[in-house]
Amino acid sequence: MPKVSLIRCEDYEPMHVRQALLDVLAPLGGLDFVQPGMRIAIKTNLITAKHYDAAATTHPVMLAQLCQLILERGAQPIVGDSPGGPFLLSYLKTAYHVAGMGMVEKAGGILNENLKSRTVTFPEGKVLKTVTYTDWLTECDAVISFAKLKTHAMLGMTAAVKNQFGIIPGVMKSEFHSLYPKTVDFCDMLIDLNEFIKPRLALIDGVTAMEGNGPAAGTPRKLGCLIASDSVYHADVAAAEIIGRTYTQLPLLAAAVQRGLAPKSSKQLDLIGKIEAFQVSDFKNLDIGSISFGGNENSFFMRTIRNLIARRPGLDRTKCVGCGKCVSHCPRNAIHMKHNMPVFNVQACIRCFCCQELCPKNAISVKTTLLSKLLN
Repeated sequence: MPKVSLIRCEDYEPMHVRQALLDVLAPLGGLDFVQPGMRIAIKTNLITAKHYDAAATTHPVMLAQLCQLILERGAQPIVGDSPGGPFLLSYLKTAYHVAGMGMVEKAGGILNENLKSRTVTFPEGKVLKTVTYTDWLTECDAVISFAKLKTHAMLGMTAAVKNQFGIIPGVMKSEFHSLYPKTVDFCDMLIDLNEFIKPRLALIDGVTAMEGNGPAAGTPRKLGCLIASDSVYHADVAAAEIIGRTYTQLPLLAAAVQRGLAPKSSKQLDLIGKIEAFQVSDFKNLDIGSISFGGNENSFFMRTIRNLIARRPGLDRTKCVGCGKCVSHCPRNAIHMKHNMPVFNVQACIRCFCCQELCPKNAISVKTTLLSKLLN
C-alpha cells in the first residue's frame, strides 16, 4: 500500500525546507529511486504569472531545495509546467520570473523551455483515449508532482491529482473543459492523465495554502504542512481532510475512490504523521455542492431550475480593466464584452470557471445564488 508522510514546516527558510523534505521523504525511502545520470521532471504548479507570496504556485524555495537533493544524487532536475494561456516561450519565461523560479536555476535545476507537444494513443484511459501532452516530460526518466494545496472553483480542491492537468499544452486546457463539460467526465479525464504519466512521487506544498477564491485569486493561509506520498490519490485524501473536506465533497477524489485508486478516508491510509496536527476548522472552502430533484435532467424545466440555482461567475467591476482575457479563455464562448465589461451567458456557461482562474486582476469570483443557498 502507498505511504503518506506528513511533516511540519513552518516557513520557507531554505534550511528549514531542506530538512522538512528529508524528513517527509524518509519514510518513503527518500529519493532512492533517483540514480546517477537520470533526468527527473518536477511538475510544479505554475497556474499563471503570480508571485509566490500569493500562494497560487508551488513555492520556489521548495523546488530549489528538492533540486539540490536530486543533484546530490548525481541526477539532473528539470522543473516545468504549462501555465494557463498560450504556451509561448515569452509567456512561460514571464511566469517563471514572476513566480521566483530563478531560485531553481541558482540551485542548479533547469527550467523547461521545450514547447513541443506530442500525441499518443492511450487505450487504457476510461474517457481519455488519446493524450496530447508537453514533450519535455518524455526527456525525463521519472516525474515528481509537486503541487500547491488550494481551493478550486470547479472541483473544490486542487492538489496532487489536479496538478497533472498542466501536462496539457497551453490553451488546449480550455478545449478540454469543452470536451468534458460534465464534472464526472472531467474528473475521469484528470485521473486518466495521472494514469498515463504515472508520477513516481507526489509532494504537496501546504506550508502556506490558498483558501477562498482559489485557485488563483484566493487568500494565503498558513498550515505549516508538507505532504509526500507514493500515490497522488492517497496524498490528496490527506490534503482534503486537513482543510476539512471529505471525498463526498470533492468530485475528483470521489472519482478516484470509485475507481479504487483512493480510500474513502485517512483511516485507510498507511500514514506517517498525524492529520489532526494540521487540521483547521475554519478553512474557507468553496461550496461546489449541487442540488438534484430527480426526473428528466434534460427537460426544459430541469435546465431552467439548474440555471436558477447553479453557481456562476461574478464580476467585481471596480477591479475589471476590460482586458477581455476571460472572453478568450472561455471554452464555450459564454462571455462577450459590452461597454468594456464582460457579460456572462449563464445558459451557455458550463461552470469550468476558466474565466475566474485566469483573470489577471482577480476581478471574477464564484457566486452562489440566493435560491441555491436557501435550498442548501
